[in-house]
Parts: sequence; C-alpha cells; structure tokens
Amino acid sequence: MMTRLLSTLAVVAALTTGPALAEESIKIGIPVGLSGANSVVAPSVVQSAELAAEEINASGGILGKQVELVVADDGSGAQGAQRAFDSLVFQDKVNVLISMETSAARNAGLPIVNRGKVPYIYTSFYEGRSCSPWMYVNAWVPEQQVAPIVDHFMKEFSAKTYFLVGSDYAFGRGMLEFTRSYVESKGGTVVGEEYLPMDGSDWTAIISKLKAANPDALITSTAGGAPNVTLTKQLRAAGVNIPYGNLAVDEGTAKAMGADATGIFIAASYITGIDSPENKTFLAAMEKKFGADLKTPNDLSVPQYEAVYLYKAAVEKAGSTDPQAVIDALDEVSFTGPRGSITMNKQRHAPLTMYLGQVQEDGSVSVIQSFSNVDPGEQCPQLAN
Repeated sequence: MMTRLLSTLAVVAALTTGPALAEESIKIGIPVGLSGANSVVAPSVVQSAELAAEEINASGGILGKQVELVVADDGSGAQGAQRAFDSLVFQDKVNVLISMETSAARNAGLPIVNRGKVPYIYTSFYEGRSCSPWMYVNAWVPEQQVAPIVDHFMKEFSAKTYFLVGSDYAFGRGMLEFTRSYVESKGGTVVGEEYLPMDGSDWTAIISKLKAANPDALITSTAGGAPNVTLTKQLRAAGVNIPYGNLAVDEGTAKAMGADATGIFIAASYITGIDSPENKTFLAAMEKKFGADLKTPNDLSVPQYEAVYLYKAAVEKAGSTDPQAVIDALDEVSFTGPRGSITMNKQRHAPLTMYLGQVQEDGSVSVIQSFSNVDPGEQCPQLAN
C-alpha cells in the first residue's frame, strides 16, 4: 500500500499489487464519502474494492496490466465531489470511476464525468433515473426495493396509514416520492412526510409530528450512514415501536446501531447470509484479508466489489481501455459474485434478486422473503440500445 496527498483532497490513497509502474497500470478512481454522512459505511466500500483489485492483480491483472486504486474523499456532498471527481479525472487521469456515493455527490460529479468522457459505474442504491452516456448502475432503485416492504406491512400488519421521514436531498425525496405513490396505489394513505437536512441530527420536532399523526407504519429514507444512526436512536428513545421500514440502512450500518436497529425491516440486494458458494468464498476472502479490521460487507460495499470485476470484463471484451469501447461493452458483460449474476443490461441498470429482511438483536438480517430477478423498470430509455 502506498499513500500520497493531492492538494485538493482530504484523503487520497493509491493501491497497487505487484511491481507495475503507474503508466503500466489501469487506474480505478473511487470518490467516496470517507467523511460526512457516508463515513459510517465508506470504509467497507474501500475494503471491497481493495479485495477485488488484489484478486485481479494476483491472477494477472486486466489485459496484463495491474490494477491501481485511487481513493478520494468526496465529503459525502456536492462540493467535495466536484473536487474529487475533477482531480481523479483530470489530474490522476483514471481509466474509470467506480463508486458508492450520496446522490448529491453523484449529481455534482456527473458533469465532470461527461466532460472527461470517463466510464463511471455507480454502485450505490439510489432514487433512480439518473442517466448519462458514461454511467452504468449495478445497485437497486425504488422499483426494486419499495414494494417488498410496503406489501409486507399491508399484509402482515394491516397497515393503511404511513408516515414518511427523509433526508432533504435527491435520494431522500426521490425515494419517498416513489413510496408515497406506491402506498396510494395500494389503497394506503400517507399521513405525514417530513425532511431534515442531510447533515441534520436533531429529529425531535419530526418525531413529535409522527407521534401526533399516529400512523400504522413508518418508512424512512435518510442519507446512508450517520443520519440512520441518529434518527433510529431518537425514535427508540421516544418509544416509537410501530412497524418501521428503512429504505437506506445497510447491514453494516445496522450493526453499528446496536440494539436500536432491532426490528427494522429492510429490502436489500445483498445480505451476508446469502447461501451461495460465491458469497461464502467472498466472505472468507474478506475475513482473511482484513481480519479484525473487517467492516461488515453490505448492500453498499458488495456492489463495489462486483463493479470492479464488471469493468474488468468490459475491458477484456473490448480488448482495450478505450472509454467508448468499454461503455459499449458494459451492458453485454456479466459477473457472478456474492449477489449472483449481475448484468447491467436494463437501460444501464441491473435486474436484481431482492431480499426482504428484519434486523435482529446482533445486527444480522433475518430473511423473510426473496424476490428473484426484479426488473429496475424504466430508468434511462433514451440510452437503451
């Protein structure tokens, strides 16, 4: 591992395996929220990318070239993302960007991606319908994630009235806009919808409105990481114990919450309990590489691991790192990893197996039901082949 600083970034790390020089390597840029809202989960994302790079380099690299990771802190927000993307694209001249980010960071970085004409694989679940000629997405969108939770609440708890709480930015509002529409389409009613800024931490006023509304169920969509922790802690302290579906919590963050997370319902494309040879091999490799420092693999970090392999497959299919050739190949390649076989062939998004689960006392997720090959729906029809 070698580390260096860039003048515009708080954190930059470059990882190589083997004797390759920079000009002989393939550079993967990873802008990610090592500080700010995503700081709870970002370390697990970096670990997943490091394992993928190590495995690929150990097997000969990509087209005979070693993989180098350049990790930049985007601060989980727009301003930091602009600096991180600009530096990675125009100073480091990375061959590809692969990252889990907040929607605010993604939206700020996309104009730089478009200007630099660099392939970008976005690995975070998000509110959907973000489209660019240079971007592919291998994580879930609302069409794949909301229905399992709402349908379960209506069937098992006869929940008809819902209170929605979110972080006030693209993800929070986009997810809850879809949720409201879905609830109403199923005959339910939204009796309240409240937002707090992404860096906010005092949910007292919103919780008071929630308790006054007395809904049958609560569904939240906050920025991944810290807001999940503060909101859930304050909900538990206030004695809120109605069915609670969280559209943004991952298994790693749930473990970080401790007892407060117990009972939360989630819908995810990855949980550590997936019983497949690929997932067991992945988890064993992560444990071997990171040991006691391992961060819980989760629905934000595993797509990062798989995306590195998807990029490798696209480069090998194209026979080149040429950006346009890679973009043309990305919807034709697949990778079978911890989540199963992933192909980003649905308007630059991926059909995914989804799992409805409930967080247990130890932070693990008990699977209630699984849904195979859930289509992402209409996302980027203007970019469809």
